[in-house]
Amino acid sequence: MRGGRKNLKKEALQGCPEPQEGQLIMQVVSLRGSNLIEVMDSMDSKTLAMLPAKFHKSLWIKRGSYVLVEGSNREKASEAGSKVTCMIVHVLFDEQVRTLQKSCYWPEGFNVDKCQRCSETSKERSDVNGVTNMDKLDLPIQKEQENHESEESSSDDGLPPLEANCNRRTPQQLDLTSSEEETSDSDL
Repeated sequence: MRGGRKNLKKEALQGCPEPQEGQLIMQVVSLRGSNLIEVMDSMDSKTLAMLPAKFHKSLWIKRGSYVLVEGSNREKASEAGSKVTCMIVHVLFDEQVRTLQKSCYWPEGFNVDKCQRCSETSKERSDVNGVTNMDKLDLPIQKEQENHESEESSSDDGLPPLEANCNRRTPQQLDLTSSEEETSDSDL
Protein backbone atom coordinates (compact mmCIF):
# COMPACT_ATOMS: atom_id res chain seq x y z
CA MET A 1 0.00 0.00 0.00
CA ARG A 2 1.20 3.48 -0.77
CA GLY A 3 1.62 6.00 2.01
CA GLY A 4 -1.11 8.48 1.16
CA ARG A 5 -2.89 10.83 3.52
CA LYS A 6 -5.74 8.41 4.13
CA ASN A 7 -3.35 5.64 5.19
CA LEU A 8 -1.35 8.08 7.31
CA LYS A 9 -4.47 9.05 9.25
CA LYS A 10 -5.41 5.40 9.79
CA GLU A 11 -1.93 4.59 11.09
CA ALA A 12 -1.99 7.58 13.42
CA LEU A 13 -5.36 6.65 14.92
CA GLN A 14 -4.87 2.90 15.25
CA GLY A 15 -2.85 1.35 18.02
CA CYS A 16 -0.50 2.88 20.50
CA PRO A 17 3.06 3.56 19.41
CA GLU A 18 5.76 2.51 21.84
CA PRO A 19 8.83 4.73 21.98
CA GLN A 20 11.81 3.04 20.36
CA GLU A 21 15.43 3.63 21.33
CA GLY A 22 16.28 7.31 20.84
CA GLN A 23 12.63 8.44 20.81
CA LEU A 24 11.15 10.67 23.51
CA ILE A 25 7.68 11.78 24.53
CA MET A 26 7.44 15.57 24.61
CA GLN A 27 4.72 18.13 25.22
CA VAL A 28 3.94 20.90 22.72
CA VAL A 29 4.58 24.33 24.24
CA SER A 30 3.93 26.61 21.27
CA LEU A 31 3.65 26.62 17.51
CA ARG A 32 6.32 28.72 15.83
CA GLY A 33 4.94 28.69 12.32
CA SER A 34 4.94 26.52 9.20
CA ASN A 35 6.56 23.32 10.45
CA LEU A 36 8.45 24.41 13.58
CA ILE A 37 7.06 23.49 16.98
CA GLU A 38 8.48 24.29 20.41
CA VAL A 39 8.39 21.19 22.61
CA MET A 40 9.30 20.50 26.23
CA ASP A 41 10.60 17.25 27.68
CA SER A 42 9.89 15.86 31.15
CA MET A 43 12.85 17.82 32.59
CA ASP A 44 11.29 21.14 31.42
CA SER A 45 13.99 21.81 28.82
CA LYS A 46 12.52 23.42 25.70
CA THR A 47 13.69 22.87 22.15
CA LEU A 48 12.43 23.20 18.59
CA ALA A 49 11.11 20.22 16.67
CA MET A 50 10.31 19.94 13.00
CA LEU A 51 7.04 18.52 11.70
CA PRO A 52 7.72 16.43 8.56
CA ALA A 53 5.92 17.32 5.33
CA LYS A 54 4.00 14.04 5.36
CA PHE A 55 1.98 15.30 8.35
CA HIS A 56 0.99 18.61 6.71
CA LYS A 57 -2.73 19.00 6.01
CA SER A 58 -3.48 15.62 7.59
CA LEU A 59 -2.62 15.93 11.30
CA TRP A 60 -2.95 19.06 13.39
CA ILE A 61 -1.09 19.80 16.58
CA LYS A 62 -2.39 22.04 19.33
CA ARG A 63 -0.66 23.53 22.33
CA GLY A 64 -0.52 21.15 25.30
CA SER A 65 -0.72 17.95 23.25
CA TYR A 66 1.96 15.27 23.27
CA VAL A 67 4.20 14.08 20.46
CA LEU A 68 6.71 11.30 19.96
CA VAL A 69 10.03 12.78 18.88
CA GLU A 70 13.21 11.32 17.38
CA GLY A 71 15.76 12.92 19.68
CA SER A 72 18.82 10.72 19.41
CA ASN A 73 20.92 13.52 17.87
CA ARG A 74 19.75 16.38 20.12
CA GLU A 75 23.16 17.01 21.68
CA LYS A 76 24.97 16.94 18.34
CA ALA A 77 22.50 19.35 16.76
CA SER A 78 22.67 21.80 19.67
CA GLU A 79 26.49 21.70 19.65
CA ALA A 80 26.50 22.42 15.92
CA GLY A 81 24.41 25.54 16.59
CA SER A 82 21.18 24.30 15.07
CA LYS A 83 18.01 25.52 16.75
CA VAL A 84 15.97 22.57 15.48
CA THR A 85 17.20 19.60 17.46
CA CYS A 86 14.59 16.89 16.86
CA MET A 87 12.00 15.56 14.42
CA ILE A 88 8.39 14.62 15.21
CA VAL A 89 7.72 10.96 14.50
CA HIS A 90 4.16 10.56 15.80
CA VAL A 91 1.39 12.82 17.11
CA LEU A 92 -0.22 11.27 20.20
CA PHE A 93 -4.00 11.45 20.58
CA ASP A 94 -5.89 11.35 23.89
CA GLU A 95 -6.48 7.58 23.91
CA GLN A 96 -2.84 6.92 23.07
CA VAL A 97 -1.70 9.26 25.85
CA ARG A 98 -3.91 7.44 28.37
CA THR A 99 -2.50 4.03 27.43
CA LEU A 100 1.07 5.34 27.54
CA GLN A 101 0.44 6.87 30.98
CA LYS A 102 -0.53 3.43 32.26
CA SER A 103 2.57 1.83 30.73
CA CYS A 104 6.18 2.14 31.81
CA TYR A 105 7.06 4.40 28.85
CA TRP A 106 5.44 7.56 30.24
CA PRO A 107 7.99 10.05 31.71
CA GLU A 108 7.56 10.89 35.40
CA GLY A 109 7.87 14.65 34.77
CA PHE A 110 4.53 14.72 32.95
CA ASN A 111 2.62 13.17 35.86
CA VAL A 112 2.07 16.59 37.45
CA ASP A 113 -1.57 17.50 38.03
CA LYS A 114 -3.09 19.17 34.94
CA CYS A 115 -4.62 22.02 36.93
CA GLN A 116 -1.28 22.90 38.47
CA ARG A 117 0.48 22.85 35.08
CA CYS A 118 -2.29 24.95 33.47
CA SER A 119 -2.06 27.59 36.19
CA GLU A 120 1.72 27.73 35.79
CA THR A 121 1.49 28.21 32.03
CA SER A 122 -1.21 30.88 32.34
CA LYS A 123 0.95 32.81 34.84
CA GLU A 124 3.92 32.40 32.53
CA ARG A 125 1.91 33.59 29.53
CA SER A 126 0.59 36.67 31.31
CA ASP A 127 4.06 37.64 32.47
CA VAL A 128 5.68 37.11 29.07
CA ASN A 129 3.06 38.93 27.01
CA GLY A 130 2.62 41.74 29.51
CA VAL A 131 -1.12 41.14 29.73
CA THR A 132 -2.73 42.04 33.01
CA ASN A 133 -5.26 39.94 34.85
CA MET A 134 -8.89 40.60 33.87
CA ASP A 135 -9.88 41.04 37.53
CA LYS A 136 -7.54 44.02 37.81
CA LEU A 137 -8.92 45.84 34.77
CA ASP A 138 -11.16 48.80 35.45
CA LEU A 139 -13.80 48.62 32.73
CA PRO A 140 -16.82 50.93 32.46
CA ILE A 141 -19.08 47.95 31.71
CA GLN A 142 -18.09 46.31 34.99
CA LYS A 143 -18.74 49.57 36.86
CA GLU A 144 -22.22 49.79 35.37
CA GLN A 145 -22.91 46.18 36.31
CA GLU A 146 -21.75 46.80 39.88
CA ASN A 147 -23.97 49.90 40.17
CA HIS A 148 -26.90 48.00 38.70
CA GLU A 149 -26.33 45.08 41.11
CA SER A 150 -26.22 47.34 44.15
CA GLU A 151 -29.55 48.90 43.13
CA GLU A 152 -31.25 45.54 42.58
CA SER A 153 -29.86 43.50 45.45
CA SER A 154 -33.32 42.09 46.15
CA SER A 155 -33.34 40.17 42.84
CA ASP A 156 -30.07 38.40 43.65
CA ASP A 157 -30.62 34.70 43.01
CA GLY A 158 -27.24 33.49 44.28
CA LEU A 159 -25.54 33.43 40.89
CA PRO A 160 -22.18 35.12 40.37
CA PRO A 161 -22.21 38.27 38.22
CA LEU A 162 -21.49 37.91 34.53
CA GLU A 163 -18.12 39.13 33.37
CA ALA A 164 -17.78 41.40 30.38
CA ASN A 165 -16.54 39.72 27.23
CA CYS A 166 -13.50 41.79 26.28
CA ASN A 167 -12.93 39.81 23.09
CA ARG A 168 -16.12 41.06 21.51
CA ARG A 169 -16.34 44.60 20.28
CA THR A 170 -19.46 46.52 21.13
CA PRO A 171 -21.19 47.88 18.03
CA GLN A 172 -21.20 51.61 17.73
CA GLN A 173 -24.65 53.13 17.66
CA LEU A 174 -25.27 56.20 15.58
CA ASP A 175 -27.97 58.61 16.72
CA LEU A 176 -29.69 60.20 13.78
CA THR A 177 -31.40 63.50 14.36
CA SER A 178 -34.82 64.19 12.90
CA SER A 179 -33.39 66.45 10.14
CA GLU A 180 -30.98 63.71 9.01
CA GLU A 181 -33.83 61.18 8.93
CA GLU A 182 -35.97 63.49 6.80
CA THR A 183 -33.16 64.02 4.28
CA SER A 184 -32.48 60.30 4.06
CA ASP A 185 -36.21 59.60 3.50
CA SER A 186 -36.49 62.28 0.80
CA ASP A 187 -33.44 60.87 -1.02
CA LEU A 188 -35.27 57.59 -1.58
